[in-house]
Amino acid sequence: MHPRRSGRPAATTSIAEARRLRKALTPAEARIWLALRRLRDQGHHFRRQVPIDGYIVDFAALKHRLVVEIDGGHHGFDGEAMRDRRRDAALSRLGFRVLRFWNPEIFENLDG
Repeated sequence: MHPRRSGRPAATTSIAEARRLRKALTPAEARIWLALRRLRDQGHHFRRQVPIDGYIVDFAALKHRLVVEIDGGHHGFDGEAMRDRRRDAALSRLGFRVLRFWNPEIFENLDG
């Protein structure tokens, strides 16, 4: 499957699962969502809990091919970190740039 140049590639992940996750944002995700929504006036339209090629990413600006992931402490374990690297590589092959932030960064240094 060849990715489209605009928009998101066809999703194989359940849209219903993405909808469920949108209703259950973590406190860090809710905080960053408010900040990302303020960027709309500058032409940056983010979506939350977006299905992309078998994954559900936390936030995506599809026009800019940008994914923002918010990671809790469990992402620091070897198995989870390896899954994150595979996921980032897959998204990169589709033309997305992935930015990852830890939960404490969101609460302690949101502007940074």
